[in-house]
Amino acid sequence: MFNLFKKISLVPLLVAEKKEFVMSKQLLRSGTSVGAMVREAEHAESKLDFIHKMAIAQKEINETLYWLELLYKTQYLHQIEYEKFSIAATELLKLLTSIIKSTKSNLRS
Repeated sequence: MFNLFKKISLVPLLVAEKKEFVMSKQLLRSGTSVGAMVREAEHAESKLDFIHKMAIAQKEINETLYWLELLYKTQYLHQIEYEKFSIAATELLKLLTSIIKSTKSNLRS
């Protein structure tokens, strides 16, 4: 997960060269929020609280994918950069989705 955040933290530097500040700020915010929510989930007060925090992280990584796509389509990110970031974010989205599903399943059993 931290590998993705290292990549995302480089994006504002890359787009700053092109003088794009709004989307890169949103990308940095949503991308780093994922790690913060996962960290909070590690110390959740209950399984329901854990699921809630992981669901927020899931929404944030989905938003991160949106900003990556927008930066790519507006030509602030090159295709290679976009694909690299997008693959890492999509893998994390799948992981978070799996964690949420299995935790919900364990609640029922």
